[in-house]
Amino acid sequence: MQAKICLILFFVMIVGCSNQKSGITKVEALENEHWWIGIVNHGHYMPLQDTYQADLYGYLYENQAQPLMVSSKGRYIWSSEPFRVSWDKNLIQLEKPEGEFLLYDQGETLREAYLAASNRHFHPTGTMPDERLFRKPQYNTWIELLYDQNQNDILKYAHAIIENGLPPGIIMIDDNWQRSYGDWQFRSERFDDPKAMVDELHELGFTVMLWVCPFVSPDTEVYRFLRDQDLLLKDETGQPKVIHWWNGQSALLDLTHPEAGTWFHEQLHYLMDTYGVDGFKLDAGDAEYYVDTYAYKDVTPNEHSRLFAEIGLKYPLNEYRATWKMGGQPLAQRLRDKGHSWEDLNQLVPHILTQGLAGYAFTCPDMIGGGLMGSFINLDEVDQELVVRSTQTHALMPMMQFSVAPWRVLDDEHFQAVLKATELRSLFEEYIVELAEHAAISGEPVVRYMEYVFPNEGYANITDQFLLGDSVLVAPVMQAGQRSREVVLPRGTWKNTQGDLFTGPVTIVTDAALDELPYFVQVP
Repeated sequence: MQAKICLILFFVMIVGCSNQKSGITKVEALENEHWWIGIVNHGHYMPLQDTYQADLYGYLYENQAQPLMVSSKGRYIWSSEPFRVSWDKNLIQLEKPEGEFLLYDQGETLREAYLAASNRHFHPTGTMPDERLFRKPQYNTWIELLYDQNQNDILKYAHAIIENGLPPGIIMIDDNWQRSYGDWQFRSERFDDPKAMVDELHELGFTVMLWVCPFVSPDTEVYRFLRDQDLLLKDETGQPKVIHWWNGQSALLDLTHPEAGTWFHEQLHYLMDTYGVDGFKLDAGDAEYYVDTYAYKDVTPNEHSRLFAEIGLKYPLNEYRATWKMGGQPLAQRLRDKGHSWEDLNQLVPHILTQGLAGYAFTCPDMIGGGLMGSFINLDEVDQELVVRSTQTHALMPMMQFSVAPWRVLDDEHFQAVLKATELRSLFEEYIVELAEHAAISGEPVVRYMEYVFPNEGYANITDQFLLGDSVLVAPVMQAGQRSREVVLPRGTWKNTQGDLFTGPVTIVTDAALDELPYFVQVP
């Protein structure tokens, strides 16, 4: 096998050199070979079909990304730097400014290819994020409060969670609790006593996380301090660069400068030491914001994203949405914001499956029912069935996160279905934590493609069901009005929730009432 690897590496390097002016490397797909690329927000395009294009330089497609491609025939491609890729008629064409693409042949299956890539390029650290992220539901204050984060309403939200029969878990206080971007102090006009608030949340059984980002509001005292210390990214004139992002215009910390990271950590430790905050949701950090900036060290826009992700390694309670080359690291990785729509719900499974193949095992499928700012604003009415099916889809994933208060937007029938799905998760709590612990050592995804566990048996294109580990098959309902669905069971014996046994491989139609999540457990 080693000789085979070397020959293929030699071939790819020669191809790259033969196209040195254009920097193009070409790889032909084998017969019945399927390929995936490490762009999480393109999971619904995978495995690659027909034609496909992407360019990773300075753009992570608003989610996690990895300079990796893996195949169902045991091959993978790795690049140390961002690249451009196109797929057409089973031909992969890769391009980047410098350096070689490395093509490895590691066996005959997707699992062999992925594990070889993980062990060689993003080896797991042996540690995982805080297990509280996996054990209980998370609750984010974004949808309920938006930019009106305040002490009274946060406490009302927390009390209502318990009063309505949901278990306490992690509560994330989202954007606009702070004075300004970069000034990480509670706004006094909205928070009378932040320490008392955090203490009360702890007494209720919650763990408290705060939203932070690497932006700095211009024309503030913090901005002027960081500017004078040369800790902000610059434009071509040598002045701090002010970039446009979803909340306006801000400067950016230059995390290539070691003192910028030190300063940021000081702000976070102050919040922990002074108020008892437990951890942080570290938002933004997208590579696109770092294009055409000038830093203490000359690095790619993607490397700036990676440096921001490194901040979270010091805080076991963390959450990220946009990261680069951080596979195997103990970071909780959330899918990008999804809207309140069936279309977006249908992307949850393929996207979280792609997270796993990009090396991001500790995953959260965004907010139940939708997490985009407009998800629950100006709706004629909330799609109650969508909220239920979204909860069920989250229930047996590594993490689940509420934001819209389900007791507020649902009638009793639909809310009881949400409670049932949440209770189902508690039955699998230990199993999910065990899988996360295993991922920290092995690098294996927690949520797995059927092709990953049952290779070369015709399952590569199944992206509407998933395996939790190797032995729990989950087939969520993701179509409006659907009360049954087709499920593909692979080889082995599988038991449903009623105790019925099925011997695979077989395709069945299973009932899926409003309050039922179809899932099957493999019987030894």
